[in-house]
Amino acid sequence: MKLLLHTCCAPCSVKCIEILRNEGIEVTGFWYNTNIHPKTEYLRRLDTLISYAENIALSLEIIDEYGLRSFVSAVSNDLEARCDYCYMRRVEKTAQFASQNGYEAFSTTLLISPYQNHDKIIKYAQLMSEKNGIEFVYRDFRPHFREGQSKAREMGLYMQKYCGCIYSEEERYAGLKHYKG
Repeated sequence: MKLLLHTCCAPCSVKCIEILRNEGIEVTGFWYNTNIHPKTEYLRRLDTLISYAENIALSLEIIDEYGLRSFVSAVSNDLEARCDYCYMRRVEKTAQFASQNGYEAFSTTLLISPYQNHDKIIKYAQLMSEKNGIEFVYRDFRPHFREGQSKAREMGLYMQKYCGCIYSEEERYAGLKHYKG
């Protein structure tokens, strides 16, 4: 099976890719993360993913769209729902790209993080699966999160300190609890 894997960052992808490859799935990484701020953080995460993909012979599709203004415009009226918008937008773009470019299925590395709202990610991915006529491959990668992070550290991958958006960056510096969409 040819699967397009939305990849939020290299560290979160480590165990996801390993697990899927061990199942015999042909994985291609997909970068589309218009939520990440600031631009230097966006570029650092993207560069880390590109380097990691080269090291593990992972094909990578990149939509290089830094989207601070569009993201903030979309979520600023309801900050509590920002994660919903973020999940929906990224799985929507992944499903569309997969459907239009000959992939059999799609998934997302967002499913490895214990800091994300797992049920909402699944809900939006299933909606986009139906809308775009492409299979959503669900795996609960969360039990492998710590191992994946450890392997990423061993490989010297850049490890970010917040989810990505300007609001999660604010929460990091203000010591606020992360909101799980």
